[in-house]
Amino acid sequence: MPRLKGQKLNQLRLLMVHAHPDDEASKGAATVAKYVEDGVEVMIATCTGGERGDVLNPKLDKPEIKENLFEIRRKEMQESIKILGAKHTWLGFVDSGWPDGEPKPPLPKGCFADISVEEAAKPLIKVIREFRPQVLVTYDENGGYPHPDHIRCHEITMFAYEQSGRVNKYEELGFAWQPLKVYYHRSFNLSQLKAIDNAFKELGKPNPYAEWMDESKDDSDRTTTQIECAKYFDKRDLALLAHATQVDPDGDWFALPTEVAKRIWPTEDYQLAISRVTVNTPETDLFAGLR
Repeated sequence: MPRLKGQKLNQLRLLMVHAHPDDEASKGAATVAKYVEDGVEVMIATCTGGERGDVLNPKLDKPEIKENLFEIRRKEMQESIKILGAKHTWLGFVDSGWPDGEPKPPLPKGCFADISVEEAAKPLIKVIREFRPQVLVTYDENGGYPHPDHIRCHEITMFAYEQSGRVNKYEELGFAWQPLKVYYHRSFNLSQLKAIDNAFKELGKPNPYAEWMDESKDDSDRTTTQIECAKYFDKRDLALLAHATQVDPDGDWFALPTEVAKRIWPTEDYQLAISRVTVNTPETDLFAGLR
């Protein structure tokens, strides 16, 4: 099977698949920065442009910002990727937006979550076959949280994983390539939320995530893999701040000082969903069994 020009035979490659611009900064950003520094080739694939998102930074909640949100979010994404040092590609779909109300309204025609899984997965199959990652990372079957784009992101990643290695399928999308491991992000499990709650108590500050803890069931057992990456939390914060329309620098995301976060939970956590190589869990490396 031919290699891409300049691609090393033994190069480790990681592909993270996200729904919207800013997801790469709030989920796994320190992991990305760590692996980039370690010499791993990292690609981030963003499914949509986030054009139906809200302006979540009250300082930027202005008509001219809302009118140009698509272009502004693309520029924010460029800055975030520059900070993390990864490669990036857009899959080119339209944000589905958050369906608000009961019953929930129908999805906008032609948006990411309205397109069939097969059609939405084709650009990702092409990316996998061209970039040739050994490891894929995405969201779990619930999307991490039930945004329709996050759920569809999970669905197309799993479809692409199954199909990208099939020689006689989707030949127009490039030479077959089979990723060997698939992981799900495990953000804010109950054990982590309890550690955060204790930290806020020590600081004598209200915990803005207390409600999350009350609503969370204990699914800590789903975590199989913890990546030690506290050294890169500052870079993670910078990547998140690059998405200025989406993050209030004085808001809840930064209520817990980074130095405290490094001490109480110095890892980013994942669930090994599929592995074609023999591994022992718990793991401390997404490439365990592949090096």
